[in-house]
Amino acid sequence: MRHTNAMSAIDSTLSMSNGFTAEHLDSIAAVPEDLRQVDDPFLAPGFLDALERHGAAGPDMAWQARHLLLRDGTGRTAGWLPLYLRQHSFGDFLRDWSWPGAWERMGFPYYPKLVSGVPYTPVTGPRLLAAAADKPALVQAALKAVENLGASSWHVAFPIVEDETLLTNAGLLLQPQVQFQWFNRDYGSFDDFLATFSADKRRKLKADRRKVVAAGVRIERLAGHEVPAALWPRLHRLYADTFRRYGNHPAISAACYADMGAAMGDAMQLFVAFRGETPLAVAICFRSASAFYGRYWGAAEDIPGLHFELCYYRGIEYCIEQGLSRFEPGAGGEHKIARGFEPIRVVTAHWIAEPKMREVLRRHLSQLDDAMEDYRQEAISHLPFRNA
Repeated sequence: MRHTNAMSAIDSTLSMSNGFTAEHLDSIAAVPEDLRQVDDPFLAPGFLDALERHGAAGPDMAWQARHLLLRDGTGRTAGWLPLYLRQHSFGDFLRDWSWPGAWERMGFPYYPKLVSGVPYTPVTGPRLLAAAADKPALVQAALKAVENLGASSWHVAFPIVEDETLLTNAGLLLQPQVQFQWFNRDYGSFDDFLATFSADKRRKLKADRRKVVAAGVRIERLAGHEVPAALWPRLHRLYADTFRRYGNHPAISAACYADMGAAMGDAMQLFVAFRGETPLAVAICFRSASAFYGRYWGAAEDIPGLHFELCYYRGIEYCIEQGLSRFEPGAGGEHKIARGFEPIRVVTAHWIAEPKMREVLRRHLSQLDDAMEDYRQEAISHLPFRNA
């Protein structure tokens, strides 16, 4: 899966008509740390640094960093944009699997493409990291980068709602997706949350939890910095073996996880199931000041109910305990509906350089938008709440 693309001949600084300039940076470590003090565990120092340093988000995995650092006409640093040049689509969750073939049939190359997002992380978050008045300059810089780097397109993975209008006004096309998220409606306990379920749905969820108790496993919660060094290789084996079992590539190494944990501390949370002193399963999660994110799962054996316990129920309990407002357990998974995770519209945004392909994609996405909303409304009708 090795992909490299030397960029030494490409201009590293872009000039815009509004007096702003943008400089390409070849690593996240080059972004000034004061610009990264954001309430997002994936863009604040720690997570992305480890991915790049250990090669999970590096050229060998087709994540070539071309981040943009924005300066205004006075030389003031005005913001930055996470940006990667990509030669394939593994790990970006853009759902553009069929697009390369469509481009080729029309006589155009799809790769390389540019992606603004966090590798392996389908989580909505800030992408245009600048004051509102300076964000249009970041968008303009990204469009200049498409031309400068010879890319077919620029894709913004899961931008915040507040930036959707700016992106569409700049000509980007929105692709809707549905994710399932849990919301904390001032619950005092997990039982308070369950009390909102219909009786039948409540019984089924309690049955999930009883199966885990009957299995005799012990569950511990550890912050990233609390994981013993000797435990990381064992937890990584659970993650890697599970990924391979389902035909996926485990891009993150044990050393990478250990570095994340040391750097992120409480922003990284793990739920680990043990039998005796042997780890059987792990859910690796992250948090901000207001939200909780489930990201990676691994298990050595199939214990009934354990996946739901570690990936969903323990996360909900943690949110209630910590006063977090939202829990995003990861992309996909209609089984989340019966457990109280609500269908939410999220988007990716796409700027297409070739006018013919832009029009083809525009027609396709306009049809997809209605279909996704129909699907979301259907999913809402299956929520377990008494008043759903």
